[in-house]
Amino acid sequence: MSALSKAGKSGLYVGTDKHRWWKEAVVYQIYPASFLDSNGDGWGDVPGITSKLDYLKQLGVDVIWISPIYKSPQADMGYDIADYEDIDPSYGTLADVDNLIKEIKKRDMKLVMDLVVNHTSNEHAWFLDSRSSKTSSKRDWYIWKPAKYDADGNRQPPNNWAQILGEANSAWTWDETTQEYYLSLFTPEQPDLNWENPAVRAAVHDVLRFWLNRGCSGFRMDVINLISKVQEYPDAEIAVPDNKYQPGDKFYANGPRLHEFLKEINREVLSKYDTLTVGEMPFVRDEDEIMRVVGAEAGELNMIFAFDLVDIDNVPGDFKYTLHPWNARDLKRIVNRLQRLMLERDGWNSLFVENHDQPRSVTRYTDDSDEWRYYGAKLLCLMQTTLAGTLYVYQGEEIGMRNVPESWGPEEYKDIESINFFKKYQQLYPNNPEKQFLARKIMRLKARDNARTPIQWTSDPPHAGFTSPTSTPWMRVNDDYPTVNVSSQLSDPNPRTSVFAFWQRALAKRKERKDVFVYGDFELVDEPHEKVFAYKRWSEKESVLVVLNFSGEEVVWKGIGGLRVAKWWVGNYEDGGLEGKERSGEIRLRPWEGIVGELEV
Repeated sequence: MSALSKAGKSGLYVGTDKHRWWKEAVVYQIYPASFLDSNGDGWGDVPGITSKLDYLKQLGVDVIWISPIYKSPQADMGYDIADYEDIDPSYGTLADVDNLIKEIKKRDMKLVMDLVVNHTSNEHAWFLDSRSSKTSSKRDWYIWKPAKYDADGNRQPPNNWAQILGEANSAWTWDETTQEYYLSLFTPEQPDLNWENPAVRAAVHDVLRFWLNRGCSGFRMDVINLISKVQEYPDAEIAVPDNKYQPGDKFYANGPRLHEFLKEINREVLSKYDTLTVGEMPFVRDEDEIMRVVGAEAGELNMIFAFDLVDIDNVPGDFKYTLHPWNARDLKRIVNRLQRLMLERDGWNSLFVENHDQPRSVTRYTDDSDEWRYYGAKLLCLMQTTLAGTLYVYQGEEIGMRNVPESWGPEEYKDIESINFFKKYQQLYPNNPEKQFLARKIMRLKARDNARTPIQWTSDPPHAGFTSPTSTPWMRVNDDYPTVNVSSQLSDPNPRTSVFAFWQRALAKRKERKDVFVYGDFELVDEPHEKVFAYKRWSEKESVLVVLNFSGEEVVWKGIGGLRVAKWWVGNYEDGGLEGKERSGEIRLRPWEGIVGELEV
């Protein structure tokens, strides 16, 4: 096979010399506090992860990505790091991590760490030194600015940027000791590092080497495109008139030196190891900007997390906690853009529909009711396992876990972003039950807490096997654990009736036919349809049709055109329902039904 071979009218597909292990890998994200508690303190830990490696291997996982387990005061669930080279006692010890790495390698899997270097904790030794005095040797390791004053002499932050995790608040925090503000885009407990300082960059490079030399195989890089800011720190335009503080991402996302910094990381560290690197890059839509990072010859990162799909239900240009209607046309527009972009410009995609910062996908994209949850979970599995890119599965997604119940009150939400959002609504609308009801509705649909409830391992009360029955988990277990849990699905090996078994089979099929599903070409079928998302994938040797009904209604789909299905492989209904699907150019699709078949060549 040639390096790049023609494969139909829509473009090129990737040949064998472009194959890489990290392109074919199935990555499983673990949110450690909620995965499994091994010592009964109500908090998940590293030994708990180690105890479930065989489960992950059975699913078909190749790489485990663990959200931060470093030493941290936990102001933002470990994304506020106090020591990059030590483990927080709530998760275990460095020896526990060494043992985890050893056990992962025994099973021919790899470990990816979460690298959080846009900011540190305000308890990190670097920041404690920096804030101790204006003459500290580490003063310029962070971003300090003097106050501004309004016409009445009131002290104001250096600019009007809003905090990302609490848009009602300033992104700047006042420091009484040195009488200046420091930039803290996420929370006051997370001061931003000053990447303009070469000493900061060298220190970060040392962190990477520390973990790579310990046996780690790569990094998920948290908000990595925020490390370069426009140095004038201008005010943001007024995008949200009701807010004093405004989204400033135009000036701190994909800043002027971002690519210089990423190339430096690659040149100084990553190029000397065989790694998987994926950058979390919010606020980025420009295709040229994306390709500068992930292009095959870019010398920066393997891939990024593009946020287009998980922003599908946000009001365009507004904050995350908004509700916006969408249909299958929006879905296919987003997927088509990213699939074609990487195929045509020699880059690489990541595939995901949920993670620790997003609500559960079965709730968000389908219907999570008892009647339809099972079908929706498998529909999303079919979509993800048949697209080109590196696949990321979030813990609990493989059993179809869903958002928290509507009955939960705001007191059950633990995330700082959720708390800030509800507090804002209480302050803005103190005597308005309607508005506060809306806030609760939005939280139930969009809050990060939805993905952070403990994993439901068993049907055993009161905590579904996550922790000891006599312990109190750090966060309440979802009420549906008696019916939605790992144990019940493992006892049912039938992919028609078990979401886990369906995922297991789909992942095996993806690996078996990687030439078409991982590396193959992509083309939409019947692009205008509002309910059906259909597409063709093909390689030199085979061609596949994927048809997904993203609606709760029965659809008679007539968009197959001249394509002919030789054999239907799989569907997400118990009865299969694949025989006779194609009749006179029509396919009858039940609510949330997905089918995949081999096309006649």
